[in-house]
Amino acid sequence: MEKLKVLVVDDEPGIRSGIVRILKNYTVGYPFMDEDFHFEIIEAESGEKALDILKAGPIDIALLDNKLPGIDGIEVLEYINSNNIPVQVMMITSYASMDLAVKATNNGAYNFMPKPFTPQELKASIESITKHLILKRMTQKMNTEGKSIRFQFLTVLSHELKSPLNAIEGYLKIMDERQAGANIEDYQVMISRSMERIKGMRTLIMDLLDLTKLESGSKVREMKKIDLAELAKVSVHTIEPLAIQRNVKIHLNLEEDLYYNSDAMDMEIILNNLISNAVKYNKENGEVFITIQQRANYMNIVVEDTGIGMDAADVGKLFQEFVRIKNVKTKAITGSGLGLSIVKKLTQMYDGKIDVQSEEDKGTKFTVMLPIN
Repeated sequence: MEKLKVLVVDDEPGIRSGIVRILKNYTVGYPFMDEDFHFEIIEAESGEKALDILKAGPIDIALLDNKLPGIDGIEVLEYINSNNIPVQVMMITSYASMDLAVKATNNGAYNFMPKPFTPQELKASIESITKHLILKRMTQKMNTEGKSIRFQFLTVLSHELKSPLNAIEGYLKIMDERQAGANIEDYQVMISRSMERIKGMRTLIMDLLDLTKLESGSKVREMKKIDLAELAKVSVHTIEPLAIQRNVKIHLNLEEDLYYNSDAMDMEIILNNLISNAVKYNKENGEVFITIQQRANYMNIVVEDTGIGMDAADVGKLFQEFVRIKNVKTKAITGSGLGLSIVKKLTQMYDGKIDVQSEEDKGTKFTVMLPIN
């Protein structure tokens, strides 16, 4: 079992002893980690004592009161920030104010929790800050230890499926106990929300699997002549129910003999992502134009829509992992933030290029160019 050191900085002995009692036998575990985490509590009754402890050795998490004798908690936090001490800090104080919260956050505090707090609130905050600590350490390792750590990092993110599962479980419990009545119509909103969350989880799982296979190099490719025209028709058929629901017309412009030497799954992922995005980010009664043409030295795939578009700043973020463009127009659209990064990686694996042109409220055009060899 892995141990995390927690420094509790508070001048009230009752608060310190209470935190010790709550966390002494408390463990945090995740299904994707080999071992659970338990906590070793170190106490400090003043800011000066806290600084001595921080200077003496590594501390993982600090629970820091602001109102202290001598130097206050914000000064301790400023010292931690200016000296780049690798500790996750959560402020705990009965003197909560917006100014203090802003100042603490600007100086690197992860969270801010006012006193008094219940054991459940403390445990929830510790679980949250522990997960943040794990993610941060894995992110740092990613840059030095390569693909295996990246694979583990993505596995951690899949833990985020817990939230929608909890929501679905809650809805089912309400329905099971008939809390809203005996008629199925009384539960239609809950059923619709559950279906939407299931769809989002399925998208996340499939995208995570696709990306981890690419990153780990474990995907085995079956290279053969693939009819891109037929694959495009299959992709359109898959997304057609959503297109009909939103009154989006899909137009196919396909040449004959569009055979390309590739892995069918790779091409399907590219087409599915581009076409589904063109429908999802379109307007009601919009249109999608899909053109696939063979040029002298490359295969040209163009997917253009008449949708909401985006500005140049958002275009620059599109192919980053776990990035979704968030604004008033996109808040109701589900997605994992992985699809376009996967499309770009696959395109690069075939020595190809992907280009995007977009204008707000007018639409977006993706062009994938795959060399023929």
